Formats: sequence, structure tokens, C-alpha cells
Amino acid sequence: MRCDYYEAEQCRSCTLLEVPYTNQLARKHARAREALDDVPTVWEEPLASAQAGFRNKAKMVIGGTVEEPRLGILRPGGAVQDLRECPLHEPAVAGALPVLAEFVTAARLVPYDVATRRGELKYVLVTGSPSGELLVRFVLRSTESVPRIRKHLAWLTERLPHLAVVSVNLHPTHSAVLEGEEEIVLTERALLPMRVGDVEMYLRPQGFFQTNSQIAAALYRLAAEWTAGLPYRAAWDLYCGVGGFALHLARPGTEVIGVESSAEAVAAATASAAETGVGARFEAGDATTFALNSREAPDLVVVNPPRRGIGADLAGWLESSGVPHVLYSSCHVDSLARDLAAMPSLRPVRAQVLDMFPHTEHFETLVLLKR
Repeated sequence: MRCDYYEAEQCRSCTLLEVPYTNQLARKHARAREALDDVPTVWEEPLASAQAGFRNKAKMVIGGTVEEPRLGILRPGGAVQDLRECPLHEPAVAGALPVLAEFVTAARLVPYDVATRRGELKYVLVTGSPSGELLVRFVLRSTESVPRIRKHLAWLTERLPHLAVVSVNLHPTHSAVLEGEEEIVLTERALLPMRVGDVEMYLRPQGFFQTNSQIAAALYRLAAEWTAGLPYRAAWDLYCGVGGFALHLARPGTEVIGVESSAEAVAAATASAAETGVGARFEAGDATTFALNSREAPDLVVVNPPRRGIGADLAGWLESSGVPHVLYSSCHVDSLARDLAAMPSLRPVRAQVLDMFPHTEHFETLVLLKR
């Protein structure tokens, strides 16, 4: 993939861009095998991604001025490097960014200046669905700009006909955190359909969905294939997000429960289950607390934790629970290796690297464990 920003040294986020893609895959596969070197398992060939146009979301820092806004990344010193033509974004997302820059000017949204701590608009967050619909979020310091956003929303919808959901997130504090707790939905619709294979999933403004829709679909498909022959009657999807694994693993005669700390994600997952008729239910809460407080263990547990992994408490519970199978989806092989070391009775029988984040050192690893 060729990138003008990279060549001009304006953005070096894609640290492996100069490495041929086949070598990137081999490097990640070797990295995962090395991290799990003490754990014998059968490794599938790594799953490749599209090399460009694969990111379904853009998290753009806003800088510059009302008349000449910049949408991109924060550079050392506080200036914003505009990245509207980043080749990583899906076409629908990429096509929306220039229009959103015009909207900043039309609605007179003052970009937030990190150095002076003045201004209103901090970020514009855009997510594209597999069908090309869009969810757009404006992260603001206060509600001062909300009336103007409402006033110009018809103009924005006319320019972006596939715009489905628009919201404002209030983030009043000066911090490196991306968003605040309060969300104001400005459109009739609050859910963005994210169809993956035969399953219609939904995303709310504060929900989480995998960054690479192509690889997310493969991840859920592999989970269903790898567990198809397992005789589970009860399954848990811990750190379930919007319910991707639970919705794909539910089948007649099974009880599937998803647990996620984000109430927004749980609401989206519940809507997906109701819309598709899938027999899965979802709860908002801490995954470890849920497991430790449960009276009985299920036949299958899926864990898809953040980079820190599942931690000693949950790993210890899984080790002693008697759960016959665990499906672990990891975005960080070092925490995966640490967690597997704490569960010696659960041995990996199958593993695969999925390249969720091309041109970087990051990737997803799926591992099936059997007691």
C-alpha cells in the first residue's frame, strides 16, 4: 500500500508499511507462535486482510480553524495533521470525511486547541457499516454547539444520504480520554446495523465493534466452525461487546449469555438478538464478577478481553471451574500467554492469527482450549 502521508513523514502510524505484506503476516504468525512456544497446539495459516480500505471507523482529532479545519492526528506540540485522505478507511468512511470538514465550517464548530484549552469540537468519530451506512459522533466540550449541529443536520444528511445515526458526546475535561459519559442522539435512529454473514448486529454510539469488518466476519465464522462439533448446552460470551460471538454460537437447545461492562453495547446486542430471533441474552456487568458469582459453570466459555487479558482471578476461576472448552480471542499475545500459563488444565488444540490491523505489529489470535 502506498501512502503519501507516510512518505512525507506526516504520519508513521503504519509502522510496518515498508514491509511486504506477506512478510508482515509471517512476522505476526512467528510472533504468536513464539509467545505460546511452551504450549503445543495446531496452528492454522494466518488469515490475511485487505491491505487498504479496511478500517470501518475513523477517530479524527479536530484542529485548525472554523474556516480551515483539520481532521487527523495530534502531532507533538499540539498541532493536528490532517489525514482526510488516509488510504486505510473504507470507501464510505473516506468519502464522508471531506463533507464533515465542510460541516465544521457550516455549523461554525470551533476546533478545540490543546495548547490553549479553548474551543468546542474535540473529535469527529465515524463508523461505516458493511452496507455503507454511517454513524457520526461529534465529541464536544459542552452543549453550546448542539443547536447549530441540529440546524445544519438536514444539510449534512443531504450531502451524506447514507448517514443513519448522528450523536453528540459531551467531554468537558482536558484529558487524553477519547469521549465522555453523556451521549445525545440527534437522529430518529440510534442503532447502526452491522450485518456480519447471516447475523444482523447493531452498534450504538458508545458501543464497540471490531475495526476491520472483513476480519471480524472471519473471526465469528471461525468461532462457529471450531465449536460446531462441541456438545455445549450452555455457553458464556464474556467481554461480549455487541454480542458477536454469542449471536454466532447460539443454536437451538442452548442457553447463551453475553456479559459486557458497556450498557450501550448490551442494549445493541439485545436488539440484535430480538431482531434476528437468536436465543441469546445479555447482561451489563463485569465479566470476572459474573463468573465468580455464578453457581454453575457452562460447557463453553468465550473470552474476548482488552489488551490486558482476562487477569489472574478469571483465569483461576476457569482453571478450577471444570469448563470443558474455552475459546479465547486475544488482541495481545503476551497477555494471552500469561493467561494460558494460569490455566494449565486447559490446553490449546487449535490456533490462528487473524490480521485485524495490517501494517502494524498488532493482530488478533484465536485459540480453542480443551480441558
